[in-house]
Amino acid sequence: MESKSCLIQSKGNGVQGNRIHGNGVHHVAVMGIPAELKARKAQWDIQASEMSRKTLNPIRAIVDCMKLTPNPDKPMIALSIGDPTVFGNLPTDEKVLQAMKDAIDSHQYNGYAPSVGYLQSRESVAKFFSCPEAPLAGKDVILSSGCSQAIDLAISVLCNPGENILVPCPGFSLYKTLAVSLGIEVKLYNLQPEKSWEIDLQHLESLIDEKTTCLIINNPSNPCGSVFSKEHLQQILAVASRHCVPILADEIYADMVFPGCGFHSIAALSTDVPILSCGGLAKRWLVPGWRLGWILIHDRGQTFEPEIREGLVKLSQRILGPCSIVQGALDSILNNTPQDFYSNTISLIQSNSQICYTALSTIPGLFPVKSSGAMYLMVGIEMKHFPGFQSDVDFTERLVTEQSVFCLPATVFEYPNFFRIVVTVTEHMMVEACSRIRDFCQAHYRFSSPEPNDLDQ
Repeated sequence: MESKSCLIQSKGNGVQGNRIHGNGVHHVAVMGIPAELKARKAQWDIQASEMSRKTLNPIRAIVDCMKLTPNPDKPMIALSIGDPTVFGNLPTDEKVLQAMKDAIDSHQYNGYAPSVGYLQSRESVAKFFSCPEAPLAGKDVILSSGCSQAIDLAISVLCNPGENILVPCPGFSLYKTLAVSLGIEVKLYNLQPEKSWEIDLQHLESLIDEKTTCLIINNPSNPCGSVFSKEHLQQILAVASRHCVPILADEIYADMVFPGCGFHSIAALSTDVPILSCGGLAKRWLVPGWRLGWILIHDRGQTFEPEIREGLVKLSQRILGPCSIVQGALDSILNNTPQDFYSNTISLIQSNSQICYTALSTIPGLFPVKSSGAMYLMVGIEMKHFPGFQSDVDFTERLVTEQSVFCLPATVFEYPNFFRIVVTVTEHMMVEACSRIRDFCQAHYRFSSPEPNDLDQ
């Protein structure tokens, strides 16, 4: 019979057993193999975790199944990827690059940083975003590996399995991906295209129940390109206040708004609703690959003390924080990037957005919704005029096949019969893409007689 020796740690000073070795640590001879080990079959049976099974990115699930074979006679124009660096026409500023070079040359940022980020880097973020209505200190900032991880941390700290969160529809698909993988229910509240994608507040409020633990607001919006007014944000806060629901504000596109539209951080308008605001360098500084994001803890009435603050610190320790070199460059990036860099970026995006909106507005069967910021424009499809297609997925798939233009079907945002256009391409490509979309629609558009009910109105 086999004999094994197990190490046992006792809490007392004295332990009864064999071979005591001081400090209450001793070895006990264990004779034989336990019955439960004998019962285990000697064969491999490795299964994926429940969390991994529940994890699904709608974009990949749909796009990977599409038959995307471009027309070989036309160069591909991809208007589907929310990465402003793809086409090379939106490089980051030289001062941003120099900040990174200086951080590397200093040799001070090659080791592990604290899981929540270097204090000086957190203080730089706090100072950059602080305002009298929503003051911030270094302790109110958690640095993360991109805005995506910031959102992950925020959802994870606010919600338990079986609870629910409120998510915009259409909205960034990652919210649902993260929540469902954690066993959290997702309730979709409607945005209204006829009102520049404002929230249907009545619908939003109807979804709140005793298990609602978080309201996600994305402003400026991906995929809509919309920007909420100050008045609308105050209306949203009123709903959250009535039901004591904290807000997760995804503000990765903060200040990326077109002239004439002002960006208002929702935290600066809140007097009693606690808010976790998520952002990062990816979009405004045009460096998504650098993976530096943050959570700004806007506490109100100390409702995040101490549970949420401590929870965020513990969750951040799972991967030990973002890249230390980018953290070392952060103060210079935030404070030395020239204003004309931001202005030039917005100018190009606005110009492309206007070109796209104007061109598609004149195409029968399409109804684009004018955007006010971010990098996107949503376009509705009057499917009754395109009987050859079963869905927006079918429509956009054939657009690739015939015209080599790839737009993301809005089904991936749980909003069928629309598609999203990314407007960060070159102006020439934007004009060419719109021309091809026109040719495609003209080839497939079919006039349909009005329904009898329409004639009665």
